[in-house]
Amino acid sequence: MDVLTIGEMLVEFIRKGRDMPHYETGEYAGPFPSGAPAIFIDAASRLGLKSAIIGAVGNDDFGGLLKRRLANDNVDITHVFTREEYTTGIAFVTYFSDGSRRFVFNLRHSAAARIKPEDVDEDFVKMFKVLHIMGSTLSMHEEIRESCYRAVEIANRTGMIVTYDPNLRAELIEPWMISKISKKILEVAEIVMPSKAELYDLTGKRNLEEASKEIFKHGVKLLIVKIGERGSIGISRQETVFVPAYIVPEVDPTGAGDAFDAAAVYGYLKKWGLREILEFANAAGALKVTRMGPMEVPEDISEIEHLMKTCRKREVENVFQD
Repeated sequence: MDVLTIGEMLVEFIRKGRDMPHYETGEYAGPFPSGAPAIFIDAASRLGLKSAIIGAVGNDDFGGLLKRRLANDNVDITHVFTREEYTTGIAFVTYFSDGSRRFVFNLRHSAAARIKPEDVDEDFVKMFKVLHIMGSTLSMHEEIRESCYRAVEIANRTGMIVTYDPNLRAELIEPWMISKISKKILEVAEIVMPSKAELYDLTGKRNLEEASKEIFKHGVKLLIVKIGERGSIGISRQETVFVPAYIVPEVDPTGAGDAFDAAAVYGYLKKWGLREILEFANAAGALKVTRMGPMEVPEDISEIEHLMKTCRKREVENVFQD
């Protein structure tokens, strides 16, 4: 098996139209299957990686929707648990013209957060090459955080690759807390994939050079910084590479970072060079942006390769300045 993740599985409702705050009555589209770890693992499976998720849903229609979607995309859901006493997690999102978005979550008191340390079976975890952890999962609840730490401990002890996306959600946790809850992951992570703002919150530094040096003190081998519509920056101890983003029409950006992560992990496992990894991951994220629904990730590798051949890149300057 290739890639395992652990964390929230939820459905998402998207506000119709832009600049419509949640406190105003209006229409939503959905439910769409969602949850950062679930989006990531679905994308990984579509790329051909043998993938699985440890998660939890309620005994309801939303839980059934999530399990069907992942199973249909060949994700192993044998360790997705049904919590009879809880409902499946729900998120509502609305977008604004300035590019920002606002979430309302029902996660902490839903099945999504009810993953217990005893749910993390050591023999199952050890079957995989990569364990991917999300900061949104760590932010939900102490019990699920301890479950992630147990999975990471097993992965580290058995020589697995640990990858980490801080995936900060201000609606779930204060930004200054992300460094504290991430410490046990950073100590063993081989790849860290934050946005620039998340990188600064992780390290307490306020420029890219100082922040990357702080990350590498933990033993991280590769830092990939996602800078949205500008592209991505890869930093290792040997090189720094910037690859600009592809120009695509934006329909729904939620899930683009998770698709990016999956594509980056794919390239890393294939032992590609850093520039090749970033090109491929940028394209995967760009494809997701063009589709409504957070889990509408690229269908397969050929779709990503087609976009890379036919789509222009942005002209971007001064990506290393803040």
